[in-house]
Amino acid sequence: MADRLFSWEKFYKNPIVGILRGLTTEQVFEIIPIYLKSGFFTVEITMNSPEVSHTIAKLVKDFPTLNVGAGTICNMQDLEVALKAGSQFIVTPIIDEEVIKYCVTNNIPVFPGGYTPTEIYKAWSLGASAVKIFPATQLGVQFIKDVSAPLNKIKLLPTGGVSQKNIKSFFEAGVVGVGMGSSLFDKKLIGAKNFENLGKHFEKIRDEIGMF
Repeated sequence: MADRLFSWEKFYKNPIVGILRGLTTEQVFEIIPIYLKSGFFTVEITMNSPEVSHTIAKLVKDFPTLNVGAGTICNMQDLEVALKAGSQFIVTPIIDEEVIKYCVTNNIPVFPGGYTPTEIYKAWSLGASAVKIFPATQLGVQFIKDVSAPLNKIKLLPTGGVSQKNIKSFFEAGVVGVGMGSSLFDKKLIGAKNFENLGKHFEKIRDEIGMF
């Protein structure tokens, strides 16, 4: 279990969850200082990353101002690994009732994945902190507007397909936050170790949502 709690204050200051998938601890540690310097506070390490437990544990230890979570949690076994490493929040691509209920009972923020109105309502009724609309690529901003009309009290966090070009429109549609992977962590810039331009890229996305 994490010794340090998830900071909602920091999340709301910049409600973008940066998703790091498939990177080594060394690669992650090259990126995170720039990420923080650019005004970001929340990062998700997916369970299918090569050194997930080590990466999460080291991030929690070395970057006390960062919200560190685990993603692609699909069952209680994944959850146990993630929490043992020190994850402060949990993200799932699906609805696993046991995982959600455990997180709610233990006051761990949890963002379960839902796609249809029924799934979104189910995840929320189980106690989700916000419902991850996944994949948002196929659904788009109009879906968020449509589903928010009858389900206006549910906090939505679209993930997949959110980019610099459309991120502002998602927030204008009323989402509480967004998840961003490759559109935030530019693979070419990271591969070339062009961290100066990566920082500029982060700042452009941050400025799009006008939180600063």
